[in-house]
Amino acid sequence: MGNRRLTRSNNRMIAGVCAGIAEYFNWDITLVRIVYVLLTFFTVFSGGIVYLILWLIMPDASRHIE
Repeated sequence: MGNRRLTRSNNRMIAGVCAGIAEYFNWDITLVRIVYVLLTFFTVFSGGIVYLILWLIMPDASRHIE
């Protein structure tokens, strides 16, 4: 994986967290979003709290300088 950093993506629906994770691991963005929604429903919406925390701590891709 080299020198890459986990950042929020510019390809965003809400905040770019799922897209940033998908880009970092080279996964399909749609698949990550579907898995996230399913996990959120099956964990009694605790995924929403995790999403908000990641939104706050992950840097924005447009502000990241390589």
